[in-house]
Amino acid sequence: MMVDTENLISMKEANQNFSKVVHTVDENGMAVILKNNKPRYIVVDFDEYDKINSALQMRKEMIESTAEKILDDNIEAFLELAK
Repeated sequence: MMVDTENLISMKEANQNFSKVVHTVDENGMAVILKNNKPRYIVVDFDEYDKINSALQMRKEMIESTAEKILDDNIEAFLELAK
């Protein structure tokens, strides 16, 4: 994942100046908080989180639907293998 360096904030700075985290999210859409100089947390606007969550839910539903279709299409083979 490519991360813009303007979005990076150290854990120490985030703890001492949370308003900077909020300002970064408002300006850039996200803030990446570093722990031990490694990206550890992402702070995003709630609307963005909602979009991400919706996309994940749609993906989960698509996977479940595909799995059900595979099972339905191959039930005899699976039952034979289960013997």
